[in-house]
Amino acid sequence: MPTPDIARLRARATQHHTPCGDGSIVWHVWGPASALPPLLLLHGGSGSWTHWLRNIDALVDAGRQVWVPDLPGFGDSALPTGGSDADALPVPLEAGLQQLLGTCAVDVVGFSFGGMVGGFIAEAYPARVARLVLVGAPALGMVERNTVRLKAWRHLPDPAAQALRHQHNLAALMLQDPQAIDAETLALHTANVLRDRIPGRRLSYTDVLSRALQQVRCPVWAIYGRQDALYLGQLDALAAALQAAPTFQSLQLLDQAGHWVQYEQAAAFNTALLAVLA
Repeated sequence: MPTPDIARLRARATQHHTPCGDGSIVWHVWGPASALPPLLLLHGGSGSWTHWLRNIDALVDAGRQVWVPDLPGFGDSALPTGGSDADALPVPLEAGLQQLLGTCAVDVVGFSFGGMVGGFIAEAYPARVARLVLVGAPALGMVERNTVRLKAWRHLPDPAAQALRHQHNLAALMLQDPQAIDAETLALHTANVLRDRIPGRRLSYTDVLSRALQQVRCPVWAIYGRQDALYLGQLDALAAALQAAPTFQSLQLLDQAGHWVQYEQAAAFNTALLAVLA
C-alpha cells in the first residue's frame, strides 16, 4: 500500500477472511473487544478501508473496537454474487459478521456508497445494527448522474496522464480544497480506484436509501461536509430528505469539507462522530 500511515495501520490490524463469491471479504480490525458495540466502518465507492485512514486511531483511542472490511468488489475483497451494486453487498457482509461476531449488534458508519450499504443492512437485519451514521451518502433522490463530471482514465496508457485525471477527480468530487491533494492522498486514491471492480453503480442516482430508511428501526444520524459536491445548493433539501426517516436524529454539517469529509476535516469529524456514538 502506498503511504507510511497505511503501512503502520496495516501492521497493527488483525485480518480476517469470510467467504464471498469466488474468494473472500477481507476484514481489518483494530483495538480489543470492549463493553461497547463493535464499530463497523463501511467505505465509499472506488475505495477500501483506507477511506478511514485518518479516523481509526482516534476511534480506537476512544475505546472502540473498529472493524473495517474492504467491501465486496473493492480493495482486496472478491466480487459479490447476485449483483454489481450496493444491494448485492448486505448478504455476504451479514454472513461474515455472523461468522466473526455471532449475533452481536454493531454501530455502523457508512461513507457515500457505504452509507447505502449500511442502510440496506439496517433495513434487512434490524437486530444487527444498534446505530447508523450516514456520511455523505447518496441515493436520497437528489443526486443525478451528471451532478459531478469525472474524467475517464482507464483508457490512458501513461500513468502520469492517469494521475492528472485522478487529481482532477479528487478535486471535483472528493475534496473541497484542491491544495489538500498531496502526494500521499493521490497515491491512496490511485491504489483504490485501480482495484474498483464494480463500475457503473446506478443506485446512487435513485432514492433507494430514502426508501430503506423508512423501514430502519435503529436511530440514524448524519455527518456531511458543508461543501459536499453532491449537495451544493441543496443542503436544505438534504436535511428534509433525511428528516423524513422515522428514526432520524440529526444532521451535522462540517465546514471547509467536501464529500470525503472524514479525511479532509478528520479532527472535526472524529469529534462529531464520537459525540454521536456517545
